[in-house]
Amino acid sequence: MDFDMLGLAPRLINVLKEQGITNPTPIQTQAIPHAMNGRDVMGLAQTGSGKTAAFGLPMIHSLMKAGVKPNPKTSRGLILAPTRELAKQIADNLTAYTKGSHLKVALVVGGAGIVAQTKRLAGGVDLLVATPGRLIDLLDRRAVRLDETIYLVLDEADQMLDMGFIHALRRIAPLLAKDRQTMMFSATMPKLMGELAGTYLTDAVRVQVNPPGQAVKKINQSVHFVAQAAKTDLLVELLDKHRDELAIVFGRTKHGCEKLYKVLEKKGFAAASIHGNKSQGQRQRALEAFKAGKTRVLVATDVAARGLDIPDVRFVYNYDLPNVAENYVHRIGRTARAGADGSAVALVAPDEMIELQDIEKAMKENIPVASGRPWEIQPGQKKRPNGGGGRRGGGGGGNRGGGQRAGGNPGGGQGKPGGRRRGGGGGRGRGKTAA
Repeated sequence: MDFDMLGLAPRLINVLKEQGITNPTPIQTQAIPHAMNGRDVMGLAQTGSGKTAAFGLPMIHSLMKAGVKPNPKTSRGLILAPTRELAKQIADNLTAYTKGSHLKVALVVGGAGIVAQTKRLAGGVDLLVATPGRLIDLLDRRAVRLDETIYLVLDEADQMLDMGFIHALRRIAPLLAKDRQTMMFSATMPKLMGELAGTYLTDAVRVQVNPPGQAVKKINQSVHFVAQAAKTDLLVELLDKHRDELAIVFGRTKHGCEKLYKVLEKKGFAAASIHGNKSQGQRQRALEAFKAGKTRVLVATDVAARGLDIPDVRFVYNYDLPNVAENYVHRIGRTARAGADGSAVALVAPDEMIELQDIEKAMKENIPVASGRPWEIQPGQKKRPNGGGGRRGGGGGGNRGGGQRAGGNPGGGQGKPGGRRRGGGGGRGRGKTAA
């Protein structure tokens, strides 16, 4: 199937062809026809599946067809995203899709000048991409009104719940036009997502690609059981095997990621870091350098785990496992984008075994072992506190897999290895599809 068969305007299809986009992804094939018919949509698909085009193209088609100019300080469509990086990426994609048309796309996020954003909204826009906090700031300043907003999209809705944006959503939603179309997209389906959908969607069509919480099949996953103090040495060894490939390394804390980034830089890697202690400008410059291949390793907290579309990322490393199992799926979804292949490697210390069990339970699969043997869970062992392990990020030295912790920071009690299957692998592939 191609985009011609989905009923999109020829002008819009030509723009996609100019960008080398000809074949819709499964989520686009399923969602676009329902969205074109004006139905509310609940889309469940893994990251990297092309959700932006799945909701963006139907809105653009309808707005181009209507030919209505937005009134001052209004927006015809509103797309809410949980992070600045994801919001910018969505805005960039929508701007590319609207090339050559009369439609205006605006981006409003925190960390950027609110005066310039206010001026941008003064004349009205067709599509507004926003993070909830900055949108509320602009509403408080009466810089924008939403009573003429007839399209609402909640992207990465499950993360909005995780980050506490439900309160912002409860304030924003009543301000929108009552007669509107709402679309909600997510990679996982926690219980609260069902309640959210029940509140904001009306007679919605549910479209689903991968079962919620499962990883993309083309991601080759593996796990190394390694002492906390030996993680950095092992990471350096693994990264050294593919210095010319793009890799994202995920840590749990801002301090830990910054420390690890500095260690990698000293080891001669072209590295950068993004986390909450970086300004929006610093984060954006780091992402742009990474996308351009000027840096090859990006060390990040979960701020980069959602929605970012960097097609050439071949490796994702979980230096620290996430506290929430679903976040593992989002992290490794940074590779194997839009049909390409990729590898996801987890480094697991003794005090991360419960997190690993939760991840495998959520995915309904065991991750193949690349090295080491599983640690025994100690009596009374609990998950690490959310956001804990800040001092782990740069822990180095030590003998991999052993009990010696020379030069590193403790990551928890040393467990005993047990039995487990073995496996692993990597891969690559390329393709061009709509984001």
